[in-house]
Amino acid sequence: MNLAEVDASAWAELEAAAVDSQSAFRYLNLCSVDADGRPQARMVVLRRVDVARRLLEIHTDVRSPKWQEISADPLVTILGYGPQPKVQLRLQGSAEPHGPASERAAEAWSLLPGSTRSTYMGGPPGDDIGERPASEAVIADADGRAFFGVLIFRADTLDWFQLRHADNRRAVFAYDHLGALTSSRWVNP
Repeated sequence: MNLAEVDASAWAELEAAAVDSQSAFRYLNLCSVDADGRPQARMVVLRRVDVARRLLEIHTDVRSPKWQEISADPLVTILGYGPQPKVQLRLQGSAEPHGPASERAAEAWSLLPGSTRSTYMGGPPGDDIGERPASEAVIADADGRAFFGVLIFRADTLDWFQLRHADNRRAVFAYDHLGALTSSRWVNP
């Protein structure tokens, strides 16, 4: 593959992963930095991709540490690995939070199935839950929406790395603020 094909292939993999729950790139590692300057990494689910603009959509609870970290410092790294054909995608850029009152969050919420909505109806992420009572109070769907947020990640760079039996390959791509490719090059793995 040439550089243009590598770039197109990587973004096609991400786009497909947003609709295929079996794709290796459906679950990505989102890395941010906490208030103490410590790196934080967690798995997130890829929900939508805009290839032309180099955007990824991720959903989260606005009470989560990642929401607070990204609100304070939007620079993040997203990492994914596909076992076939042994490709790592490392994207660097910024994430823009869209809170529960935003149009973006309202639209995304309207498309979620009830089973996914229910994940936003409990207590804040990381809080102790103690013993669950036999008849646990159910939080209304609207209350869950109050904790639902959308992160829109805009890629500045893509570092593509393919493991091979011999001759590993690596390429780096850069994009402008509109998503247009501004540079691409092969680099030493």
